[in-house]
Amino acid sequence: MTAPTMPPLTTTPARTVTWTELITAVQRAGQYPTRTEAERITRTVLSALGRHVTGDERVALAQALPEEAARAIASEIPAPHPLTAPEFVEAVADRTAGATPATARWDVSSVLGVLPPLLGETLVDDVLRQLPQGYALLFGRAELVPRP
Repeated sequence: MTAPTMPPLTTTPARTVTWTELITAVQRAGQYPTRTEAERITRTVLSALGRHVTGDERVALAQALPEEAARAIASEIPAPHPLTAPEFVEAVADRTAGATPATARWDVSSVLGVLPPLLGETLVDDVLRQLPQGYALLFGRAELVPRP
């Protein structure tokens, strides 16, 4: 028996995650002491991601996320070329007061790592296809073979 396949997520998903669910998931994953901190980090990471996801994937991601998160993604003008994963983490560190590369990596992984179960693997696959190699680890996935 094969696993059911999901339709491409360039259409609206059947259920959209709520802001509360997203922040609760980030707060748990990152072990942040307050909801306020989890919200700040979520907005920072999603706005940085919004610079590097374009086209149908950006629209689908915004549609799948709650309005607050969609605004963070849409608030950024897309970059001409996406940053590498380490550069992305560095960019988040630059946007976060008091962050170090290690804490920024934790923040990025805490936010992006909760997206696959909340948004669906298909949408995350679509987003990852658009980004340079190395981002899969930030989404909590192994990236064992180079993409073509």
